[in-house]
Amino acid sequence: MAGSDRVPDAAATLDAFRIEIPSWGFANTGTRFGKFLQAGAATSLEEKFADASQVHALTGVTPQLALHVLWDLPNGTSDASKVKELARHYGIQPGSVNPNLFQDQAYKLGSICNPDRAVRHMAIDHLVESVKIAKELDSTDVSLWISDGSNYPGSQSIRNRIVWLEEALQTTHDELRGDQRMLIEYKPFEPAFYHTDVADWGMAAQLAKVAGPQARVLVDTGHHYQSQNIEQIVAWLLHIQLLGGFHFNDRRYADDDLTIGSIDPYQVFRIFHEILSEPNSEQITKIAFMIDQSHNIKGKMEAMVQTVMVAQELFLKASLVDRQKLSELQRAGRIVDAEECLRSAFWTDVRSMIEEWRSKRGLPPNPLEALRESGYVERIESERGQRNAARASTYA
Repeated sequence: MAGSDRVPDAAATLDAFRIEIPSWGFANTGTRFGKFLQAGAATSLEEKFADASQVHALTGVTPQLALHVLWDLPNGTSDASKVKELARHYGIQPGSVNPNLFQDQAYKLGSICNPDRAVRHMAIDHLVESVKIAKELDSTDVSLWISDGSNYPGSQSIRNRIVWLEEALQTTHDELRGDQRMLIEYKPFEPAFYHTDVADWGMAAQLAKVAGPQARVLVDTGHHYQSQNIEQIVAWLLHIQLLGGFHFNDRRYADDDLTIGSIDPYQVFRIFHEILSEPNSEQITKIAFMIDQSHNIKGKMEAMVQTVMVAQELFLKASLVDRQKLSELQRAGRIVDAEECLRSAFWTDVRSMIEEWRSKRGLPPNPLEALRESGYVERIESERGQRNAARASTYA
C-alpha cells in the first residue's frame, strides 16, 4: 500500500489537477429518443455560468467552463462580449470552444466531408468562426468532434472524404493563434454506422500531423469499442507527443454519457497512471482534463459535483503508485507482485487525504454534502421550474 511518506505529494498533486466542466452538463439534454427534463436545469447561458460557479466554489478545481458554439454563442463572435461579462461576474473563465458539425439539416451527408462543396465550405466557415470566438475569449483550445460518416457501403467515397477532412483541418489550423490548439476527437461509430470519417486514434493522430504543429488528439473515454485498452492508446499518444486532452465520462456499451468512473473506475485509474508515468512533466501540464457528460437521470448539479470528486479520487490514487518499485518488479518479471503494486494504490482510500486538502484551502470537506445542505438545488428548481415545465411539450 502507498506509504505515508508519499502523502505530502498528494497536496501538490491535487493543487495541479484542474478539470474543465461543460456548459451542456447543466442544461436539459438527452438521447436521440428524447429528453427527461429537470426542473433545475439551466435555461440560459447565465444560469450555466452560475451553476459552474457553484461547482467551483464547492470543489475549488473547476475554474473553466467549456462552451458550445451553437448552444452558447448562436450569434458567433458578437456573443463574445456577453460571455466575457458573465465570466467576470461569476469568476469562471471560458474554456474550450466546441463547434457544432452535426445539427444543421445540411449535414445529412456530412459537414466538412459532405459531397456538396457548398456544404463543406459552410462547415469550414463555422470552424473558422469558432477559432475567432476562441481568440475573442482568450480560449486556448478549439475541440472538434466530427460526426461525419456514412451508413451504407458504396454510398460515399471514403477516399475523397479523407482529402476533404485534411483540407478543412488545415484551413482551421491556419487560423489559430500561436498559443492555441486544435483538438481532434474520434469515435468508431454513431451516428454513422457503416464508416465514420474519424473513427480511431490513429486517424486522429494522422490528421493532427497533416493539419499542423498546433493540432493534437482528444480522447473521449466513451468513444471506444467494448473492452478496448484506452490506457495503451494514451501511452502511445504521449509517446508521439500528440495527446491534447480528454473528454471524461463512462459507458456500459457504446454511448458515453454516464458519469466518470460509474462503471469502471479501475480503467480511469489506469489511464491516470499512464499519464503520471510520463517522464516529461511538460507534456502532462499541457493535457486538458475535460468532462463531457449528459446528465439525464442524475440531478445535474449533484452529478457534476460527484464527477469532480470521483476524478480527484482516481487521479490521487494514480499518483500514489510506487513507480520505482513497479519498474523494478516489471524488469524482474515478477508478474503478480507488479500487479499487486499497481492494485494497492487503487485500493488505497484517499478520501481523508482529499478532505484534509479541502479543509486547508477553505473548501467543504465533502462538496456533495455541502451542495445538498446549501439549498442551491432547491432554489434553482424553484426559479427555473416553470420555464422547464413550459418546454416539456416541445419534447413530447
